[in-house]
This record gives sequence, C-alpha cells and structure tokens, in this order.
Amino acid sequence: MRHRTIAGTTVSAVGLGAMPLSIEHRPDERRAIATVHAALDAGVTLIDTADSYHWHADEVGHNELLVARALAGYGGDTSGVLVATKGGRGRPGDGSWTVTGTPEHLKRAAEASAERLGVDAIGLYQLHKPDPAVPWAESVGALRELLDAGTIRAAGISNVTTAQIRQAHAILGDGLVSVQNQYSPAVRDSEPQLRLSTDLGLAFLPWSPLGGISRSSLDGPSGPASVGTAFHRVAAERGVSPQQIALAWLLARSPAVVPVPGASRPASIADSARAAELTLNEAELTQLDHALPS
Repeated sequence: MRHRTIAGTTVSAVGLGAMPLSIEHRPDERRAIATVHAALDAGVTLIDTADSYHWHADEVGHNELLVARALAGYGGDTSGVLVATKGGRGRPGDGSWTVTGTPEHLKRAAEASAERLGVDAIGLYQLHKPDPAVPWAESVGALRELLDAGTIRAAGISNVTTAQIRQAHAILGDGLVSVQNQYSPAVRDSEPQLRLSTDLGLAFLPWSPLGGISRSSLDGPSGPASVGTAFHRVAAERGVSPQQIALAWLLARSPAVVPVPGASRPASIADSARAAELTLNEAELTQLDHALPS
C-alpha cells in the first residue's frame, strides 16, 4: 500500500468510506465489521465516517459506533489508523439530510463523536457542509475553538467553494488540513478546489470517488452505473476492475488526493485498496482525462 500525508500523519493512499455500512440498504453488522477488517487487512489506515451516517432518526452516530467496534475487535495493530469524522448534518429518518452549522451544535456534536469513537481527541474532524443560515466564519470559528480545547487534533471542511477554503485557511491556519468535496470520473466540478488544496498543502478527499463507474450508496440498488467508458476499456486492457482504474486516475490528479471509496462488502474494499499500487501511463491518463462517463 502506497501512502499519502494528512497534516504530517502518514495514511494509506486509499481510504475506506464507511457510510454504506450504516445508511439505507446497509449490510448486517457481521458483514459490516468484516468489511472494516478487510480494509485494515489490505493496509487501509484512513476511515471516513460522520455522525449523520445512519438510517433511522434515533440512531445518530450509528456509523461512528460501528467503526469503533470494528477497530476494537480487530486482531492487529490499529494505532496507526486515522478516523476522520464529520459534523453539521442530520438525518430526520425520512431519507432527507439537514444542515446545522451553528457553533453550539458543532461543539456538542464533536464532543459526542469523540465519546462514540472512544477517543480523547478526534484525529480529523470535518465540517460536513456550510450552513446557509450561519455565517461561514462562525462555523469555522467553532472548529478553531475545538482545536484550542484539544477536542480535535486537526480540522477539515467539506462541500466548499474556493472562497470558503481561503477563509477557513485564514481562520484555522495549520489547523486546517483537509478538504472533502465530491470528485469523480463523472463529477469534476471541484477541480478548482483540488488545485487550491494542492497549493495550500491540504489533503483532498474526494467523496463518491467512483461516480460514473459504480453506483453511489445514495442511489440505492437501482442507481445507474456507466458501462463501456474509457475507464472500462483501460481496465479490460490492464486486467483489473474499472473501480481500480478510477481510483488510480484520481491518485494521479494530485499528490494531495486521498480517495475514500465506500464499501459494504469485504471484496469491494479489498479491490479498491489495490488501486494504490496501480500506476497509469501517460497515454492512459490522457485518455481518461478527456473521458466523461455518460
């Protein structure tokens, strides 16, 4: 497993997005735990979660608790695993998502997340989404307070514009270490945010990194997945999965990129992890750079 760096911490070049283990269509707990363990067996040392990764209204923190149980039950060393969680979104239980970015909420949410994860300080805490009803500086200021209080060791922001990245960087300084936006073969709108993150030395964690190649867990089992794209053709030539090609392409975009593909089966994350060892040549990258899955 090749590695990347987040705030001076070495992590696997491919992480695990744990959301599918807790939301709609989730697997049973035995398979969910096995999926986390398969990730660890493959050398994955970054796990992405959030307090809002749950299905029903009364199970806030379901995914954080699941990740904590999986780590506690793993037979090997987990001291090098960075668990990144997020706060600022909610799920009322009807399938919708809400946003709450008040400082009071974020500080309470971070403290609750730390308790669920069983840690004194959260390794990486990310503001899940800007709240249009709250000034951005106030939400980011809550992260500053959490850093100063020692509740979190590093801060990140998600679903943001370049202007919001610059403002957060001005407020948090070295405390800001990551940006998590949607970015994939099919969705490349965050190219400016990726370039800025690279320039500022921030890790860029694409969410839903297999968009256009695999169904998103948010789409449900009937969601669309492209076939016959350049990613599929290169995969066939290489004798690997299209998912591996997509992740290898993302890793080649910038040394700041650390994709966190979701998985609900051990085989899925084991396959994704192998992308970290795959190096695409210039001809392949050029072909993929100009390919937009339908």
